[in-house]
Amino acid sequence: MKDLALIRNDFPMLRDSIKMQGKPLVYLDNASTTFKPDSVTNAMVSYMTHHTANAHRGDYDLCYDMDVLQMETRKTVARFIHCDPNEVVFTSGTTASLNLIAYGYAAKYLKAEDEILLTEAEHASNVLPWFRVAEITGCKVRYIPLDEKGRLTVENLRKTITEHTKIVSVAQITNVLGFLAHVKELAKVAHEYGAIFVVDGAQSVPHLKTDVRDLDCDFLAFSGHKMCGPTGVGVLYGKYSLLEKMDPFMTGGGMNAKFDMCGDTRYLEPPLRFEAGTQPLAEIAGLKAAIEYLEDIGMDEIERRERELKRYAIAKLKETGNVILYNEESEGGIVTFNIKGVFAQDAATFLNSRGIACRSGQHCAKILMDFLKTEATVRASFYFYTTKEEIDALASAVASGGDYLDAYFN
Repeated sequence: MKDLALIRNDFPMLRDSIKMQGKPLVYLDNASTTFKPDSVTNAMVSYMTHHTANAHRGDYDLCYDMDVLQMETRKTVARFIHCDPNEVVFTSGTTASLNLIAYGYAAKYLKAEDEILLTEAEHASNVLPWFRVAEITGCKVRYIPLDEKGRLTVENLRKTITEHTKIVSVAQITNVLGFLAHVKELAKVAHEYGAIFVVDGAQSVPHLKTDVRDLDCDFLAFSGHKMCGPTGVGVLYGKYSLLEKMDPFMTGGGMNAKFDMCGDTRYLEPPLRFEAGTQPLAEIAGLKAAIEYLEDIGMDEIERRERELKRYAIAKLKETGNVILYNEESEGGIVTFNIKGVFAQDAATFLNSRGIACRSGQHCAKILMDFLKTEATVRASFYFYTTKEEIDALASAVASGGDYLDAYFN
């Protein structure tokens, strides 16, 4: 792996000594969004300063260059997740991708006797769209039980799935507990019952090697901003045979083959069918650069380093004797905890006073709080550029977390 000091030098947010509360920034909220390397910024600036034009809307060189950029980015995504380029749909992010599946496929095909299976650990983006599908179609949303630690198991899916199950939609890595689901085995069970298997890859695609053909998932959704790319761009992967059956969620320019005054309309074939309007071309350029940056480091190396950081963080936090840990055994680079006797938001405010950025609250996974038997938690999340020294700073602050009121009065 490239030397960590050199990696951190690629990121302006790390290189330029950003400070919080008079102290160097310790950024431990990477599950929310990640920093961007120079190569991503340069790709976006290059579009805006030297290549500005629309795509698929002009017969001149600049426009053709944008046609090529979009095509090359589609190919880059396809290489990264091991699919065909025509199975890659550009969206605004994971939320938009999951909503496209919900409205374009599920709302079209599900009926009142059908059911959708989720888990209690899902992010709002993988819950609320399915609630809407249930309202529209009359189908039922049910939950696969988690085991005692909060993990989704193949055995529990087998106990829950029925002949009425039409969709199983789960996160490959959950955003609070960080457990890695065995997607390949889960997909096999879903397919035995004829169900569509949907993967929320927001917390997995940025952190480990992804091969959708090997996993045999039917759909996969992820965002650029959680993998060193810009906000406002993401991907929906879908098996082409399923994309062909879907209706577009949005209609407009660029996605139709024809329409007339009588309302006779014909849409383009996937993936263009689902990309109405002008696409975020600067962000698409940034997404391509981000994927190339991650590939240069190596996804296996990224996964290995994050697991090392996770083990280190767990050990250091346990040494403080001052935390309740909720996911000591999970695989993802996420540590979810509370400081004993301190409300989560107060703890995060105290950490902020030390220059440490963590997230507190329910993390858009409100159903999970009942499972955890707590109102809120603190989440520290790492990426490959996180250092052990930053984790040491977190542990040191947690050790003195009983002084959290100092954050309000100092």
